[in-house]
Amino acid sequence: MVGHRTLLEVIADWTDLGPRIAAAVGLPVAAGARLRAPIPRPARNLFAVGKNYHDHIQEFARSGYDAPDRADDVPKVPIVFSKVPSAVTGPGDDIEAHPTVTGELDYEAELAVIIGRGGRGIAREDAMAHVWGYTIINDVTARELQRDHQQWLLGKSLDTFAPMGPWAVTAQEAGDPRELTVSSTVNGEARQHASVADLIFDIPELIATISAGITLQPGDIIATGTPAGVGIGFTPPRFLTPGDVVECSITGLGTLRNTVRTPRTARNPA
Repeated sequence: MVGHRTLLEVIADWTDLGPRIAAAVGLPVAAGARLRAPIPRPARNLFAVGKNYHDHIQEFARSGYDAPDRADDVPKVPIVFSKVPSAVTGPGDDIEAHPTVTGELDYEAELAVIIGRGGRGIAREDAMAHVWGYTIINDVTARELQRDHQQWLLGKSLDTFAPMGPWAVTAQEAGDPRELTVSSTVNGEARQHASVADLIFDIPELIATISAGITLQPGDIIATGTPAGVGIGFTPPRFLTPGDVVECSITGLGTLRNTVRTPRTARNPA
């Protein structure tokens, strides 16, 4: 029996548990059940990729938030940064506005890869065999922290800055990821829309690059980058404010919906 195992535990034992879960597909979600992030507390930092769509590079350059000497450059290799595990929150959960920390809150809809079989030095041609499946991540960002600190960890890792879900879909169920479409809306207004096929560095390249000297583990998450249409892409920028509803959607993976709010009290650690 699968019992009460977490998705991390299920992925680690997928050879045994996968067929049992496949046999149970179609069982309804219990009435009143609340979905959590597929992996509510990753075992380690999420890997994330910056500037991985051409149109997003152009809007980022126009925004003035990138370093002037590299603003228009297409990266020669993937730009990889991380988000801490405590940033993860679930579908329907609130995105904290953090008004004492940031006044430039932005959204980024992204396809996230979930690693199934770990390894180091994974060759590009073998990379997709290491993918367990996919989910949606909103790479929420405090833009002035990202700019002022000249690195992206702080601006990307505030509590609730990695909404994830609503589903984790196996690679077999999702099909060819290049055929998936990433989109987002804010308060029902369309903002982002692009094909995963438009990635500058595709999923095999990202896995090969990260695993070259870092051993990937089952359950590791790689957020592959966001397309154009984020808040800093507008003139003037259209940052998120309390009450805004952000929806991030990907073909076959559902819609991740979160509301920006200013909590009355500090968030307690899990």
